Amino acid sequence: MIIWINGAFGSGKTQTAFELHRRLNPSYVYDPEKMGFALRSMVPQEIAKDDFQSYPLWRAFNYSLLASLTDTYRGILIVPMTIVHPEYFNEIIGRLRQEGRIVHHFTLMASKETLLKRLRTRAEGKNSWAAKQIDRCVEGLSSPIFEDHIQTDNLSIQDVAENIAARAELPLDPDTRGSLRRFADRLMVKLNHIRIK
Repeated sequence: MIIWINGAFGSGKTQTAFELHRRLNPSYVYDPEKMGFALRSMVPQEIAKDDFQSYPLWRAFNYSLLASLTDTYRGILIVPMTIVHPEYFNEIIGRLRQEGRIVHHFTLMASKETLLKRLRTRAEGKNSWAAKQIDRCVEGLSSPIFEDHIQTDNLSIQDVAENIAARAELPLDPDTRGSLRRFADRLMVKLNHIRIK
């Protein structure tokens, strides 16, 4: 089973993924960006694409590895990844579903103001690459193909994770962490996922 968490940059995908991972056993957070960064490092600058999702190889690789993992791993794969192009969505998620694999897809929605505020907490201002993608993402992700939508403006990460688990009918382990441990866990996720673009 796959839980795909979509959303604009700053919507809380990665934090939600790791919150679910801590409370769903067994589970694994699968990061499709890693293949994108690998491609970016191996393609000559003269022919490099601005968005690694534009490489058919990126889409094919992630589809293939997710298909293989779904067939061999008994746990839940949690995939935090923004995809706004319907054709890319269909090449990966649509194909996995068409072949009978269970993919629960959720899109975390938030206002532009909320997204910008969240991006600032990770040192990305209004002129950052992520901030410049907000309008494109919000518009594209509002399409019905990207449902199930979850409006997150007034939800905590814990609320979002519990909402996803309920919609996917997955029981979560209780969260026995104190507030300090919860803060430290989320800070580590944030620090480990700072991207220099």
